Amino acid sequence: MAAAKLMDYDTALELFEPVLGFEVHVELNTTTKMFCGCSNAFGQGANTNTCPTCLGLPGGLPQVNKKAIESSIRLGLALGCSIAETSRFARKNYFYPDTPKNFQTSQYDEPIAYDGSITIELESGRAVTVAIERAHMEEDAGKLTHVGGSTGRIQGADYSLVDFNRGGVPLVEIVTKMIEGAEADAPEVGRTYVAVIRELVKALGISNARMEEGNVRCDANVSLRPRGSSVLGTRTETKNVNSLRSVERAVRYEIQRQAAILAAGGTITQETRHWHEDSGTTSAGRPKSDADDYRYFPEPDLVPVAPSREWVEELRATLPEPPAARRKRLATDWGFTALEFQDVANADLLDVVEATVAAGASPAAARKWWTGEIARLANAQGVDASTLVSPEHVAALARLIDDGTLTDRLARQVLEGVIAGEGSPQEVVDARGLAVVSDDGALIAAIDEALAAQPDVLEKIRDGKVQAAGAVIGAVMKAMKGQADAARVRELVLERASAGV
Repeated sequence: MAAAKLMDYDTALELFEPVLGFEVHVELNTTTKMFCGCSNAFGQGANTNTCPTCLGLPGGLPQVNKKAIESSIRLGLALGCSIAETSRFARKNYFYPDTPKNFQTSQYDEPIAYDGSITIELESGRAVTVAIERAHMEEDAGKLTHVGGSTGRIQGADYSLVDFNRGGVPLVEIVTKMIEGAEADAPEVGRTYVAVIRELVKALGISNARMEEGNVRCDANVSLRPRGSSVLGTRTETKNVNSLRSVERAVRYEIQRQAAILAAGGTITQETRHWHEDSGTTSAGRPKSDADDYRYFPEPDLVPVAPSREWVEELRATLPEPPAARRKRLATDWGFTALEFQDVANADLLDVVEATVAAGASPAAARKWWTGEIARLANAQGVDASTLVSPEHVAALARLIDDGTLTDRLARQVLEGVIAGEGSPQEVVDARGLAVVSDDGALIAAIDEALAAQPDVLEKIRDGKVQAAGAVIGAVMKAMKGQADAARVRELVLERASAGV
């Protein structure tokens, strides 16, 4: 497939105005699926969490998961939405291998939540208010695995396998209204909006929000209209983008691709598009259907959802601190620079840093360990940093440094032991014998031995060449297997030199 021609991004923005829209699918972390009692656990053997209802077999009748309704209402409230006094499920009809019923149970014209908004803040400090059209409940489809070929995509595959474990998992789809005026910030608006939604659902406790597991997925709608025109362009919908960086890249790519086509006199096809992480490109999927094509009609096997106003207000009282307010509070409490705070936020480490500070570590120490050594080890293993070690253990590690039990170098060894399952930081220190040697007598003995091996060092130090002490310090640290405080060793070396030893 030939690579698409792209227009320079700045040139594209001179000629066209981007208009955006996002559909974010949030998988809820309920114990069971949306309409049956099958487990909602991730990572189980293929097709083990299934039953006649979620497989669409004759006689299988749905029953709504009340916890999913509760989670949907809380999310709608957190998005500033109105909660419908009555809402209805509908059948969205389409034929695809991962939907065995040949329809998806969703909501269409009667969603659970509607007319909301959320304000996001870009790195420049610019605030953008994103209007929410609706947040509606539905079930997820199964998962297709395409076998053969080089990309894992359906194109070029020899055959496809279907795992229905995900079929019937509870979803809330959050649909924005058109986002105009984003201009050159359009890619960042996409990334930041999805990041705020993910942060919000984590704070609400309604989703695991792991994008790498598909808990949060974004469909990015992009269209362009010529400068000075009020006529909307034809949109494309890049489906199932599952990382923040990819959302940003996909929006930028589509702006550049569409601009090149329009500037050359071509037309944009209304279609879904696939995002390719490896190449940073999109490719055509299928012509995009309009609502009429899905032949929505009310689901006859489910009664309308009619939450009482009292219940809605009870759920409103359970809402956590809004993400924007939380960020401002934490930035103030921690005293980080804007760049330091952004590093933590961009790495999705706000929760664990906050928990580490709550466990007794200083904000600076918590940030240092999570964005430094722990992030390095997590990247090497290809896992989420928060799964490697607990905030309580990181705080305990920081205390051992603060009280002089460990140096940073020794602490890294202790951290590796904790991650390896050898126990708490103190247990690893005791088992491995990694505590700093604080006995001056032992340090002086090692210093004298190093000085005897390098007799000219004393003369150099006495002649004012203090940097010569480095050779002795290095020898002592090696002899003590790194378990000496280098600053204290330096003090003792200079004291020995001035005393005429």
